[in-house]
Amino acid sequence: MKPTLVTGASGFVGWHVARQLLERGHRVRALVRSGSRVAELDVETVTGDLGDADSLALAASGCGLVFHVAADYRLWAKDSRSMYVANVDGVRNMLGAARSAGVERVVYTSTVGCIGVPDGGIGDEEQPCTIEQMAGDYKRSKFMGEQVALEFAREGFPVVIVNPTAPMGDHDFKPTPTGQIVVDYLRGAMPAFIDTGLNVVNVRDVATGHLLACERGKVGERYILGSENLTLGQILRQLAGITGKKAPTIELPYFVAWAAGAVGTAVAGMTGKPPRVSMEAVRMAKKKMWVSHAKAARELGYAPGAANEALADAVAWFEGAGSK
Repeated sequence: MKPTLVTGASGFVGWHVARQLLERGHRVRALVRSGSRVAELDVETVTGDLGDADSLALAASGCGLVFHVAADYRLWAKDSRSMYVANVDGVRNMLGAARSAGVERVVYTSTVGCIGVPDGGIGDEEQPCTIEQMAGDYKRSKFMGEQVALEFAREGFPVVIVNPTAPMGDHDFKPTPTGQIVVDYLRGAMPAFIDTGLNVVNVRDVATGHLLACERGKVGERYILGSENLTLGQILRQLAGITGKKAPTIELPYFVAWAAGAVGTAVAGMTGKPPRVSMEAVRMAKKKMWVSHAKAARELGYAPGAANEALADAVAWFEGAGSK
């Protein structure tokens, strides 16, 4: 059996994709950056970087499938150019290497941020969306990367795109910005909240959706991998039910969050330390990112569990490991 390459296997979603592939009998090769490792999993590792096309060619050599999960997922960076190198150039480099290696199929991990969501409505894969609607460098770079993947698909290379929403669960190593919500709640560092909304999904269901997309997805199509649309207030109340800790009850006006984001981002620009609240995060929070995963359910057989289970898994992980 040819190995299956997973980029980003040392991170949150990629780790779960690699684990499920191993459970299904795949030989997994993981692309890791120098100094990184894939915790707990028995995988072959190849050191490389998304900006180094030669290292990606080496990683893809001899592989039958590629899951390109790796990305620069930050809501603030002092120098944003690194996001575009990873999230745009890196996609082109990885898909180019996979095509040259004769890979049979690639699943590319995009983001729900590239899905159009009408004001006050529910977004899906058919909703129009433009780069002008992307708030901040992370979303813009991921949008551009998705366009690269679509370009390869139009040229006949077998690429399927998945758009995870807000994954929660175990093995969120950094943590990710979504996992940070749970960490802040557990630490009592979230005394108030704003009126925003996320689609929360268990990271294990997201990983399963990747494998289903590989098996059943149509080339050049996008599939939202989500579960439940919840306001931030509802998320916090669910966390209260799981932990027994009191949920914050103060809802801040948007302009207060905007001011905090502006000050925090300005200070971060001077110190180089990530802000407690970034302007990009505040801008993203202005719109409820509520979407439907009906297409993935219909075409892939995707059937995610409840958001409460994802939050419970995240709490157990961070109380045991991630928030120490």
